[in-house]
Amino acid sequence: MASLPWEYGAFVNVGFGTGNRDAYKFLWAGLHAGKVLTPPFGKGLLRGQFELGAELIPLWQAYTPKYLRANCYAQPGGPQTCSNEFPTGGTYTGVSITPVILRWNLRSGHRLMPWIQGAGGLIWTNHKFPPVGPYPLPRHLGTSVFNYTPQFGLGAHYFIKPRRSIDISANAVHISNASMGDANPGVNASVQLSIGYTWWK
Repeated sequence: MASLPWEYGAFVNVGFGTGNRDAYKFLWAGLHAGKVLTPPFGKGLLRGQFELGAELIPLWQAYTPKYLRANCYAQPGGPQTCSNEFPTGGTYTGVSITPVILRWNLRSGHRLMPWIQGAGGLIWTNHKFPPVGPYPLPRHLGTSVFNYTPQFGLGAHYFIKPRRSIDISANAVHISNASMGDANPGVNASVQLSIGYTWWK
């Protein structure tokens, strides 16, 4: 394999929320591309190479509890009025892109290549995510269809051939709209587990 290769792969991801989002479940499927930018350097177990990558996730789904909620409004000096209750939550479908993945590939052995990485991305969902509920609610009207995904992860390539690898990883992903919506409850921490296959060029 070339000392500064490209890599291209596909992956499937399952995940779950933590804390007050422990009922959330996730399913993603996407494509990964990366370019190794440096020759191996460093000493001992930390010897490795720096890689810059990106991911596109055309299938992004979150499965959340269902609630009844209402939108409430208050005019200055007037009473608060609320809409009829309506359902929210359930399945959210979207698209995600992670344009910057900073990865350190550890050159530990012939077949196994562990890595550590930090990354940041963006999700668009078909409804404002995460859902807010149950009724009664504060006055805000919802969250946002756009959320950011700062994340940190560990993984490894296992080479079944010189230019083919099976990949596994675990990522801690924070989901937040950075206060672009009416509220920013977010998903403080989710755990995402991934398996994929990579071609090296």
